[in-house]
Amino acid sequence: MRIETAGTVVVGSGIAGLSTALALDSCVILTRSDLGSGSSRHAQGGIAAAIGPGDNPAAHAADTIAVGAGLNDRLVVDAVTSAAPDRIRWLEELGARFDHNGSHLALGREAGHSARRIVHADGDATGAEVMRTLVAAVGTRAGIDVLAGHDLIDLVRSEGRVIGVLALDPVGDPILLLASAVVLATGGIGQLFLRTTNPREVTGDGLAAAARAGAELADLEFMQFHPTALAVPADPLPLLTEALRGEGALLVDEQGEHIMEGVHPDADLAPRDLVARTVWRRMQQGHRIGLDATHLGEQFPERFPTVWEAAGAYGLDPRRRPLPITPAAHFHMGGIATDVRGRTSLPGLWAVGEVASTGLHGANRLASNSLLEGMAVAARLARDVASTATLPIMDQGRLEIPADALSVDRDRDPAAIESIRKTAWRWVGIIRDAAGLGAARDLFGLRGRTGLVERNLRAVGGLVASAALVRTESRGAHFRSDYPALDPAQAHRSTVRPDVAPSVTPAPRSRI
Repeated sequence: MRIETAGTVVVGSGIAGLSTALALDSCVILTRSDLGSGSSRHAQGGIAAAIGPGDNPAAHAADTIAVGAGLNDRLVVDAVTSAAPDRIRWLEELGARFDHNGSHLALGREAGHSARRIVHADGDATGAEVMRTLVAAVGTRAGIDVLAGHDLIDLVRSEGRVIGVLALDPVGDPILLLASAVVLATGGIGQLFLRTTNPREVTGDGLAAAARAGAELADLEFMQFHPTALAVPADPLPLLTEALRGEGALLVDEQGEHIMEGVHPDADLAPRDLVARTVWRRMQQGHRIGLDATHLGEQFPERFPTVWEAAGAYGLDPRRRPLPITPAAHFHMGGIATDVRGRTSLPGLWAVGEVASTGLHGANRLASNSLLEGMAVAARLARDVASTATLPIMDQGRLEIPADALSVDRDRDPAAIESIRKTAWRWVGIIRDAAGLGAARDLFGLRGRTGLVERNLRAVGGLVASAALVRTESRGAHFRSDYPALDPAQAHRSTVRPDVAPSVTPAPRSRI
């Protein structure tokens, strides 16, 4: 096994990973595919920041808490929403080109927000523009090295401390990368579900690795299902940004009936969990649901070019008729438990972005807070790493990795993976109950092949199903048909610290 050393290793190259790398200025980025890959570049709506007339971070914080269904960490909410204006300025200084109305930033409105505060780029291509900016900035930093085409297998530990990562290099050989600090920025778990807006590389690798290392995890039961993915034969499904409803688009059935009327005072701009369940229930009743944005007419292609292109690829014209929709797995509020500095329960390990659970989102994420969180926590995390990280331990006899880690490969069993994803969608999806969750947990617990993706999907699926079984109420994005009411006694975050996986000491072949 090849061994290399580094100062800090950042695993992942979305907005959280690249923001962290830029704040550190010196690190190694380990990324599964190309630099800037992952969910971030697909983000459409924008970045929430209270910079408009009459708006302020306190109002942004209040909206975040209102949508979070009582489980937000107030200190984290205040820290992140207060940081938003500065993070927008930072991106502009790096060269990000946001949309403007005259000399001012154009601000959109999305579900759950009480004001227009969504900063966007190229109409509905904010993620692509932000990632273009960050990738370009990373390219100018001599102290940042990039290892592309590397898959995270597991964390390396020594006497309770994380001191590196085990990965597969581009040709499939294992590499042990020892580090003074490891930052997981691996994104979410969307590919666990049959229908998702998340790209194929989003398979819960960081969360699964942290669980095997015994890190504390939080709020795993809370998976956000976006109510408006384009219902076409694609994987992932194209997202229909919430900004469409912010500009007046309506959810309608095949008869043109407005399905959100009378459901919530904010109608189509109600919190995502409620909208997704309403759409899903109507679909289960046999209705076909669409998003009607025909009122935008000829403005549509210019205002929403990403959606326009996605619809056109399937012969759909949103100027003429509603776009067919389905809910789809979109964002995981749960993850590795961290504070606002990205610190985890394991010394030497930090986490940032969707793989982390800071408490910002509570039981349901407010639209356009995800890109913001990645940037805001990254800045604090980098300062914390600089002040606390130590040199890596080099005694090879003291290194520990999970016992099955060295047998992991990139082989895929398509039938097994499809079965996992169908099970998650059916039983761990938008509406859950004890019988389905128990059946899903049992299936996820079956031993599969040694393929990286299947191994991690089974691990993450079991964690989510188990957490959902324990929360015997309905709150935010977690809805139990057998416990449909909110239980005030369960108005707290859920945490779990998995048992550390049985470990072995790797035998190095060489050291570089």
